[in-house]
Amino acid sequence: MDPIAFNAYATGMIEASLNLLIVEDEPLIAMMLADMVEVLGHRLVGTAETIKAAHGLIDAGGFNVAILDVHLGASPIWPVADRLAESGVPFVLATGAAPDELPDRHRNVPILLKPYSLNGVEKALERFAAGG
Repeated sequence: MDPIAFNAYATGMIEASLNLLIVEDEPLIAMMLADMVEVLGHRLVGTAETIKAAHGLIDAGGFNVAILDVHLGASPIWPVADRLAESGVPFVLATGAAPDELPDRHRNVPILLKPYSLNGVEKALERFAAGG
């Protein structure tokens, strides 16, 4: 285990490791988010930049939580969010927009505000890491 992940475990920063899918259209932002996920002791299963790629990774499986950027370029993430919701796979919505701009069907989903911070990612994932 790398020293940063060990420190996360040792300090109680995380309770359980998650396997995550990240859907983010900006490669550098996706890499930064992936680094934060790993620092928190979770495992990145894959990243997707498009809705089509996200559906392919959903088909492949292997993850138990997803972080979804609300806007992939001009495309809203709702087809991916709807599919995950129908499958019972929890997800977090990443956005810089106000939560009241989200569709009613996804209003109770945890929000990860942009710009990302380690503390924000931790808080967005903590309910899943705790088994909730």
